[in-house]
Amino acid sequence: MSRTSGQDSDTADEAVRGTCDDASVCKRFAVSVGYWKDPYIQYFVRQAKERKAPEINRGYYARVQGVNYLLNAFLKKTECKCQIINLGAGLDTTFWRLKDEDLLPKKYFEVDFPSIVARKLYNIKSKPPLSKPIMESHSGESLLIGCLEETNLTFSSISRLPTLLVAECVLVYMTPEQSGSLLKWAADTFSTAMFINYEQVNMADRFGQIMVENLQRRQCNLAGVEACRSLQSQVRSVHYTIPRDYCVMAGRQPMPGT
Repeated sequence: MSRTSGQDSDTADEAVRGTCDDASVCKRFAVSVGYWKDPYIQYFVRQAKERKAPEINRGYYARVQGVNYLLNAFLKKTECKCQIINLGAGLDTTFWRLKDEDLLPKKYFEVDFPSIVARKLYNIKSKPPLSKPIMESHSGESLLIGCLEETNLTFSSISRLPTLLVAECVLVYMTPEQSGSLLKWAADTFSTAMFINYEQVNMADRFGQIMVENLQRRQCNLAGVEACRSLQSQVRSVHYTIPRDYCVMAGRQPMPGT
């Protein structure tokens, strides 16, 4: 790899890492104006300096509620005798919500860039409202944060546990080959698994084009945007990379007030 290509890759990764703060700040603002309750997001990001548009608040509300609905259903179906792997978790606060609701799985993993992992660990260690719930958890209920390479051995040792993998706006930053390899790895590794993929669709319309242009100006290219042309293209991309006997379900949730 040339030095220039390496620098380009670092710049692209930095731009993707920046979306972690964007999402967390938007979530905190939506929480502050009453869209949903999250007492933990305040310990990870500061309040937004500017008000967010209602469309943004509604979009994050739909995202949070949709993912939580499926996540809770999986935990109740398995009676929490399962594991959750949150891919590209960023500053997500799901672990603490599940702890408060007595819905912790046997194992809870978060995977992200090393710099985001280090930042989140620092916040947890330095802020008692975050660290205390972890210390109170039983030994089998763990919040484990690390890079995917670091956790592969752990995953393989408990691959028989029913497994829920969650990816929120993650695969769009990966090439089809990379996301295909990830899905194949999950299908090959876990005997019983469910994959929640929250992703953009209709990226060819004017709103989608504006989003792509804004991200490109920040040197953040969406390597997997072709799969986001429509809901159907998302489903097709999954069918091409996992065994035929896996069930694929897709849905769209309208934003409240629309």
